[in-house]
Amino acid sequence: MIRSLTILAVLMLAGAAAAQTPTPDVPVIERIVRDYLLKNPEVILEAIENLEKKRAENAQGAAKAAIAERRAELIDDPDSPIAGNPNGDIAIVEFFDYRCPYCKQVVPTLAQLLKEDPKLRLVHKELPILGPDSVVATRAALAARKQNKYHPMHAALMRTRALDEASILKLAAELGLDTARLKADMQSPETDEIIERNRRLARALNITGTPAFIIGDALVPGAIDLRALKSLVAEARAAKK
Repeated sequence: MIRSLTILAVLMLAGAAAAQTPTPDVPVIERIVRDYLLKNPEVILEAIENLEKKRAENAQGAAKAAIAERRAELIDDPDSPIAGNPNGDIAIVEFFDYRCPYCKQVVPTLAQLLKEDPKLRLVHKELPILGPDSVVATRAALAARKQNKYHPMHAALMRTRALDEASILKLAAELGLDTARLKADMQSPETDEIIERNRRLARALNITGTPAFIIGDALVPGAIDLRALKSLVAEARAAKK
């Protein structure tokens, strides 16, 4: 704030100096401002930081409004697999991609959180954005629901790096799935619709990367640690009261 006032004062002095002549000397103003910035380069950094902070605040405000508008789609979509307590008081919604290393990184953190807090409900939102193998993996996971094997398939896909169709079908066989049925269900219109619906929802929330979490009214991009997750859950619980 002090720096902003200093810049304003410099500009006012520069304007006053230019006003002393019948025709404002623009180079004089530019030189005064330039000299000040060269002597105080940290002002530029502060201005950039303030701009980024303002952008982040605006983005979070827009996200909060979008979350409120789309809450039913986020939390109550019957096509979104649920982990944890289906009747939990707080829902954590995760948008993820099976090829995303950060999504894989946060898996044990989420498992620990659900173990420690039995009142949580984790909503899975498949968002394949990292190429064809991401889409294949997502199709396989969603199709596994038809055989009541979503969670084992989800866990297995998060553990593996080989996500081509042949590798996934081999993995599915090891989990006891009917691979012929799985392959057919992977191409079903219902699977297409779930994926497209998640993509539309992500666009509405301006989610451009994975993982991304919705906890209460907050949109949290990127992998976060256990302490941060617990803090966000506590804030969401407090807001409900």
